[in-house]
Amino acid sequence: MRRNYIDNLRNLTILLLFPVHTFMIWNNFGSSFYIWLGESKILSTLIVLVNPWFMPILFVLSGMSARYALEKRSSKEFVIQRINKLLIPFISGMVFLVPFQTLYARKYFYNYKGGILEHWKYFFTHFTDFSGYDGAFTPGQLWFILFLFIISMITLILFQFLPYEKASVKIEKISVFGVLLLFIPIWLMYYLGNFGGFSIGKNLALYLIGYYVISNDVIMKKVGKNIKWLVTLCVIGTVALVILYYNFSYYGDLWINYIGWNMILVLLFFGKKFLDRQTRFTEYFNKASYPIYILHQTILVALAYYIVQVCDIMIVQVLGICVGSFILTILVYQLLKIVPFVKKIFRM
Repeated sequence: MRRNYIDNLRNLTILLLFPVHTFMIWNNFGSSFYIWLGESKILSTLIVLVNPWFMPILFVLSGMSARYALEKRSSKEFVIQRINKLLIPFISGMVFLVPFQTLYARKYFYNYKGGILEHWKYFFTHFTDFSGYDGAFTPGQLWFILFLFIISMITLILFQFLPYEKASVKIEKISVFGVLLLFIPIWLMYYLGNFGGFSIGKNLALYLIGYYVISNDVIMKKVGKNIKWLVTLCVIGTVALVILYYNFSYYGDLWINYIGWNMILVLLFFGKKFLDRQTRFTEYFNKASYPIYILHQTILVALAYYIVQVCDIMIVQVLGICVGSFILTILVYQLLKIVPFVKKIFRM
């Protein structure tokens, strides 16, 4: 039986990338972006509000989905599916999409006047901090797909030695307090395989917890029985996080991982309770959300480059970039999915 709440949570999270990446154009994190117009404490705080959980939950959901997928597929079938679904679109995106957003970064920051072919060569021969904000090589938004492929392959070996059924006997004995404390290994794993804030270790931990713990119905029933105090802790922690960041620019690793994990538990409970149904939204975005994820940032950066040149009113820029990039991404997706070659290489 398909778990529609997993699909709906994933789809909604991916759509959240449009405002988050729009706000990044005004971030005050001490880092730039492909297009950067200066610091906005309000927009940066809005990013901080969702940043602790909105990408981590995708790895938790992926771990849960992997458990259900392996109930129906052999390991060989799972590997083939991961290659087709993740590796091929990653390679295709690195060749045909990501260089365009770094092209606009060079245009914006360095007044680059050359064409895409010249920049293409530059992209694949210049390596700096992997952010791509200087126009050099970066995986861009495709880091998630690359990490997920690597994690899927690594954990498949572990699943052979420690099957879900064997682990579930001990997992089910964990109290809800123990489940909440899982933010500690998530935090500690953050420092394993960390590339400029993008951590394979942390996301591996989230994926494994999704597979072994969160997909366990007994565990989720315990979360449900204690949801009131989990929500209370989540609200208090999130309010404190916003106040600390807005007033003092505080963004501590341990605190962020606690808030993020608490929020993920709350979202999963309410998602299962209210979103476990198939709607027209579910039906459309189950097919569209993955291509949208691949396409969105390249389109957003390109649109931002032109909007900021013709308009200097911040609220108009924000709305134009956020709403405009969403509409354009949907339109591009609708057009590209009818092109056989594109449909094949991006697995639309």
